[in-house]
Amino acid sequence: MSGVELPRKEANVLKGHEGAVLAARFNSDGNYCLTGGKDRTIRLWNPHRGIHIKTYKSHGREVRDVHVTLDNSKLCSCGGDRQVFYWDVATGRVIRKFRGHDSEVNAVKFNEYSSVVVSAGYDRSVRAWDCRSHSTEPIQIIDTFLDSVMSCCLTKTEIIAGSVDGTVRTFDIRMGRELSDNLGQPVNCIALSNDGNCILASCLDSTLRLMDRTTGELLQEYKGHKCKSYKLDCCLTNTDAHVTGGSEDGFIYFWDLVDAKVVSSFRAHASVVTSVSYHPSDSCMVTASVDGTLKVWKT
Repeated sequence: MSGVELPRKEANVLKGHEGAVLAARFNSDGNYCLTGGKDRTIRLWNPHRGIHIKTYKSHGREVRDVHVTLDNSKLCSCGGDRQVFYWDVATGRVIRKFRGHDSEVNAVKFNEYSSVVVSAGYDRSVRAWDCRSHSTEPIQIIDTFLDSVMSCCLTKTEIIAGSVDGTVRTFDIRMGRELSDNLGQPVNCIALSNDGNCILASCLDSTLRLMDRTTGELLQEYKGHKCKSYKLDCCLTNTDAHVTGGSEDGFIYFWDLVDAKVVSSFRAHASVVTSVSYHPSDSCMVTASVDGTLKVWKT
């Protein structure tokens, strides 16, 4: 895949959020996307047709992250009100609110069975919540971080989290073992490669770093964008051939995974690009910005 085949043609602009959009996430098959914003709402869209489907309201503060189950029946969300919300997608009803974080919650993820939600917070902790029990207490708390935890990823047996303390930590849930890789710079977003072999970390020195997941070896660094003070998403394209991320100047960047060259960059938004989500199978992506808009990009 050359830079020419990467999405850079604006296909749709999705408007509806009042104020900054902080998270945009495709669902598992890429037919829909969910967004969360400063306006305390979560919105469900058909990005390909440019249609707003539903708004979810219950958060008392901004919504920082959202994730939907593989079967699209439930979603979880988190934000400034220190709680993790577990929703029924069809009815828009909050099934449960998980309370326990002492400060804002930055990230949420379901495990692959959609039975557990993992959350990462400003209180330097990662917490796991059981969706099937009626308890609102966490089933696990990981609090070995020295600063706020900004992002988390899950594999079948591990919780991986990135923190402002400069570390990416991997917790083997079955073995009860923790591995810590120090990147020396505040980490504000992490993403797994599609083959599961690598971790991509966005750091606040305007550098994305690619690490080998098993050894912790630094494989590559990607530069050119601006990331100094905002939480900016990063991810790999669905073929793992390119790395992509937003920039504080409104640009989107694509880098070649192997040689780290910028193969494509263009101005996508009028302000900071907070979130990027790449389609699971097509050459298509959704971006979100502080300017209040979402944009759908195709080739």
